Amino acid sequence: MATPINCEPLKSLVRTVPDFPKPGILFYDITTLLKDKAGFAQMIDAFAAYYIDKDVDLVLGIEARGFIFGPALAYRLNAGFVPVRKPRKLPAATAKVTYDLEYGSDSLEIHLDAVQPGQKVVIVDDLLATGGTMEATNQLVRQLGGIVVGLGFAVELDFLKGRAKFPDYDVYSLLHYNE
Repeated sequence: MATPINCEPLKSLVRTVPDFPKPGILFYDITTLLKDKAGFAQMIDAFAAYYIDKDVDLVLGIEARGFIFGPALAYRLNAGFVPVRKPRKLPAATAKVTYDLEYGSDSLEIHLDAVQPGQKVVIVDDLLATGGTMEATNQLVRQLGGIVVGLGFAVELDFLKGRAKFPDYDVYSLLHYNE
């Protein structure tokens, strides 16, 4: 395994927005990191260094920010890319999972032919908070017979303990926040 890349300096490129999307929430906005060419490259390099030895077949990106760095990571890993979308966005037959949110429920879909049984999959998203979206995506991959070899996040909000939902999985986050 390659030596992990220290991503702590990337925190200076993440904008914090108070009271978004509602009062009392501190939003960690990675768009400022993504627009920085050196920062974006370091983020992809760090993910690639971590996953390069895992023989990954597919990188799944969760709508919408997983679509930004998922394809770049897939390219670096010589893997395919699969989008996981909100309902009614994919044109062919899909598998669907509905999951609970703090304020209701949501759903995610994936094409039925997107993951073949036995394929090794890394799922990426921008943020690990409570873990509900990743848990739903993980369920979709398992339904299709894929093997989840990693769950990757640009940012993890450690204080929300979303990682606890995945004790049997390799969870890798580039940046950690405790408040």
